[in-house]
Amino acid sequence: MAHNKLTVADELEKLQRESFDYFLHEVNLTNGLILDKTSDNWPASIAATGLALASYPLAVERGFMSRTQAVERTLNTLRFFWNSPQGPEPDATGYKGFYYHFLDMKTGRRVWQCELSTIDTAFLLAGMLAAAIYFDASTEKEKEIRTLADALYCRADWQWAQNQGDTVTHGWKPETGFLKYRWEGYDEAMLLYILGLGSPTHPLPESSYTSWVSTYEWKQIYGYDYLYAGSLFTHQFSHVWVDFRDIQDAFMREKNSNYFENSRRATYIQHEYAINNPMDFVGYSACCWGLTASDGPGPEILKINGIERQFFNYIARAVPYGPDDGTVAPWAAVASLPFAPEIVLPMIDHCIYDLKLKEGNRYGFKATFNRTYITKSHHHGWVSPWHYGINQGPIILMTENYRTGLLWNIMRRCPYLINGLKRAGFTGGYL
Repeated sequence: MAHNKLTVADELEKLQRESFDYFLHEVNLTNGLILDKTSDNWPASIAATGLALASYPLAVERGFMSRTQAVERTLNTLRFFWNSPQGPEPDATGYKGFYYHFLDMKTGRRVWQCELSTIDTAFLLAGMLAAAIYFDASTEKEKEIRTLADALYCRADWQWAQNQGDTVTHGWKPETGFLKYRWEGYDEAMLLYILGLGSPTHPLPESSYTSWVSTYEWKQIYGYDYLYAGSLFTHQFSHVWVDFRDIQDAFMREKNSNYFENSRRATYIQHEYAINNPMDFVGYSACCWGLTASDGPGPEILKINGIERQFFNYIARAVPYGPDDGTVAPWAAVASLPFAPEIVLPMIDHCIYDLKLKEGNRYGFKATFNRTYITKSHHHGWVSPWHYGINQGPIILMTENYRTGLLWNIMRRCPYLINGLKRAGFTGGYL
């Protein structure tokens, strides 16, 4: 049966709409919290909630929801975070203006003894700031959105999160104090540093950014010179909010590049890796690539066609040094749409029309698939049973940045973000 292939615009619109349905349905409307993943009795993720907040303006513009609906939801979310318990108690929602990574969907309290997460709080606050810029009407409700978003952002104590070091720690636990890891090496923490530098209340010192940049690794892979990070999402998450096309910090000025171009190269390196397919996984090709932090079919070791294969569950899959077990994340390829549409669009087509990965899924693509993992119960390989909120957001938002630049244009009007970029030493373009 021949399928009628949609135009690119229609295909992208449909993918955005289906992905946005996750935020529409996997939510507690009372507190605005968004489910981390579609599993029974699962908690909310504050990063997914931040991505939802950033997606509501786009949903209004695209007619996926009314402005009134979007205002209600946004306001419920902001009121919840403003009024939720902040303190050192182990069952609070947050502390020092930061929030726990995972929260109970109903009560909004910390679950799983998880960490107070600096990076996930950054994504949450970025979503709040986007809402504050977009909802600019003089109505009482939209005014309250702006007031609350501002107060929530200003409450975060970034200096505390440094724990007397130069760089920012990954987080804190009431039981054991600060986590030993810090944000070092190029990764998704760019947004965290920019928001921390931009704060009018407890800003990071400029030296924290310099210290972070000093841990970068510049490499040449497949003939591309770039700032290395192996998982694809690390080259995307900050770019969901920030348009890096015409701006540079001192590091990129010296390299005669910028972070947008860097993500383009990182995307091409992923593409090249899949074509080379050094470990001979099933299905890798010019239209099937995208390795990132994601779930997988493991942990398990199987002998397949005489080769012993190790499969992982949730792990930061990376290119070109691994880990790699044949698991591909369609969402990670889609989120590179603004950087390299010429290789992303064929990947989207391949996933929709050849692999039929959206069929029977109410929210578009499932998180990941692995065509090498063949067992008695998986004759055609493995597909993740889950959708994750933090995968849906980048699909919706980066597709929109490619189509209209909506979130980039919203965030260019955010004084805190602009201040943070300037303090980090960015110049050029809209600065």
